[in-house]
Amino acid sequence: MNQTTTSDGTSSRYHHSVGKAAKNKQVKKNALYDTAFHLFTSKGIAHTSISDIAEGAQVAKGTFYLYFKDKYDLRDRLIRHKAAQIMEKAFAALDKTALVIPEDQIVFLAGHIVSQLTVDKITLRFIAKNLSWGVIRNRLYSTADGDEEESSDEKIVSDKIRDLFQSMARRYRNPEVLMFMIVELVGSTCYSSILEGVPVSIEELRPYLADAVRAICRAGELQNGEPAAD
Repeated sequence: MNQTTTSDGTSSRYHHSVGKAAKNKQVKKNALYDTAFHLFTSKGIAHTSISDIAEGAQVAKGTFYLYFKDKYDLRDRLIRHKAAQIMEKAFAALDKTALVIPEDQIVFLAGHIVSQLTVDKITLRFIAKNLSWGVIRNRLYSTADGDEEESSDEKIVSDKIRDLFQSMARRYRNPEVLMFMIVELVGSTCYSSILEGVPVSIEELRPYLADAVRAICRAGELQNGEPAAD
């Protein structure tokens, strides 16, 4: 490779090696995520060891500790990782619509997430009871650091959530409280309806869920003369 000097004074070879190292790091991390997801959902976290995960991902056990403190730390990050993937797909679908009103956008996102979880029940069982406001809030206020860098899908979701909140702030009294209620509602009802058919099937529940989301949105709308959220 011919070596050239970039504007910051470093060589192109240096940037290539750094980029390759970052890519290799992400490949190993994804392998750990994929293996852990398979083992956690087939054997359960209690019966899965760090050695099992490292062996399945074909990395050294010491490599595991470069990314995660223990298997419970991996579980928590994996939940966020899976949730980010689901939300990225929902936002990508939203981008293809002509919806501009926040209420309509939120109803669409909720419906798309329900559709994904209806098809992928393994992921639903793994994350549904953990798909809480904490996950969303973490993405809203996240700052990538050396200990927990955002993956590309997590970065996309973080940006999309911030954009949605900015548009909501001009229309709703307290967007964070509103989203907390909607996320908790969708997470809890999805699990019971999709997996257990309680109180009814998810297809029967969908219109009620959409109406409930709209009702929450409208209850939080700013009234005439009321100042917008900061």
